[in-house]
Amino acid sequence: MAKRLLDVSNLAAWLIVPGLVLIFAVPSQARAPLYDESRGVLTIAPMLEQVTPAVVNIAVVMRAPADENPLFKDPFFRRFFGNAPQRQEPRHLAAGSGVIIDASKGLIVTNHHVVKDAESIAVSLNDGRQFKAELVGTDPSTEVALLKVTADGLRSIPFADSESLKVGDVVLAVGNPFGVGQTVTSGIISALGRSGLTVDNYEDFIQTDAPINPGNSGGALVTSNGALAGINTAIIAPAGGNVGIGFAIPANMVKLVVDQLTRYGEVRRGRLGVSVISLTPEVAASAGITATKGVLIQSVEKDSPAERAGLQSGDVIIELDGKEVLSASDLRNRIGLRESGSKVAVTYLRRGESHAADLVTTKAQ
Repeated sequence: MAKRLLDVSNLAAWLIVPGLVLIFAVPSQARAPLYDESRGVLTIAPMLEQVTPAVVNIAVVMRAPADENPLFKDPFFRRFFGNAPQRQEPRHLAAGSGVIIDASKGLIVTNHHVVKDAESIAVSLNDGRQFKAELVGTDPSTEVALLKVTADGLRSIPFADSESLKVGDVVLAVGNPFGVGQTVTSGIISALGRSGLTVDNYEDFIQTDAPINPGNSGGALVTSNGALAGINTAIIAPAGGNVGIGFAIPANMVKLVVDQLTRYGEVRRGRLGVSVISLTPEVAASAGITATKGVLIQSVEKDSPAERAGLQSGDVIIELDGKEVLSASDLRNRIGLRESGSKVAVTYLRRGESHAADLVTTKAQ
């Protein structure tokens, strides 16, 4: 089958074709859309052929009050979960998605809520193979969970550097919406650094308009060159389906969590022992502070790393390890995703003068 890269010299003419504008926003490189001469179409199928084998369907059985689910009559589910005594011990069946991130070790990332309270977990590959999965560890605060299967011939997706993503980048969502089977949808990155969806979680979401629906949870958000930008985890859905506002956990956050889940089966979060608020113009004016960026320390806990380093109420933290602190949630994410016992270099302002301190985080309670 003959395929060639899209001829960018003809780009202006092709842009008039309805619905193809987003495709042509992708640079013409080795993984850009290809022109399949035998069919006369543009396609990203070759890239997806590399990606989709690494996205799996996940079926979970958990003990919960529920009506009899007809899916329990399906031979596939009975193979893994047996004939559960529905009326005596009700079970609830849930479906989601996952992404193979290490083929040699059989490691699969999904969402915490997909496998929460699971009694049994089954993973189905797009080649038809099916396996029972072991839960390595889960972190409710980031919505990341790590599974493991024992299987040969697995395919994985490489991580993208999510800090390099930009609003407008083309992305594809791959998952198992509504349990219908593996599905690919497309869109762009609509926003970065979204937070505030929940009160206590660590959030730095990628927002996308690629259609995401129930069942896509734990699936892949991939870049146009087939790298894992994030793990799809939430949607705003007033009507119960996609309205073009979906959220994914960025790849860099996933990597940090997976590293600890692999080593400990849990995330051992660090803490500084400070209460902070984002330094808005209003906050700065009321506190008599000339700084315009950073976070204002409201209180310092006794015997905390911050107190031992000399930080005080009224100080403004402007940098961690030489990188600017953007907001209170930014500080919380960056410290909370560090392992306890990590060294942190803090730059802060006190009465307009810059100071530096080295801290060692302690374990969050």
